[in-house]
Amino acid sequence: MTNVSDESTPTPAESVTPAAQPAGQAPAAAKPGTGFSFGTGRRKRAVARVRVRPGGGDFVVNGRKPDVHFCEEKDRKAIFKPLEVTDTLGKMDVSVTVNGGGFTGQAGAIVLGLARALKRLDTAYEPSLRSANLLTRDSRMVERKKYGQSGARRRFQFSKR
Repeated sequence: MTNVSDESTPTPAESVTPAAQPAGQAPAAAKPGTGFSFGTGRRKRAVARVRVRPGGGDFVVNGRKPDVHFCEEKDRKAIFKPLEVTDTLGKMDVSVTVNGGGFTGQAGAIVLGLARALKRLDTAYEPSLRSANLLTRDSRMVERKKYGQSGARRRFQFSKR
């Protein structure tokens, strides 16, 4: 009995789609000109999932334009920084799903996610993104409130009498 396998049948490892991948594994990088490249960014309590592909320059945040989603000018400018550094502004379609945190935290999460997605799309972007400090996760979080205090550091007012 000979073991003949049909080469056109994909093996189980080949038939895994990005959506069906186990948790903790990043989806494969897209080749330039084909498909999406993914990046996840976090800042404070905000989490942003960013999809990037070569295109006409569309930028969508939670189904809306960035000007509608972000009220402050500094947040609107910040989210385009990775595209400006890599000279791809107007050449990439960006789709972002962001939740949690406030507007500034969400903008920081988008910046990190977008930088990671661009790096995954083309590794030649990494030196410029790293020199602009866009690939570093800001690990600062809100300090917890302690018992016996009115806040994280603030004490109750001392009364001598």
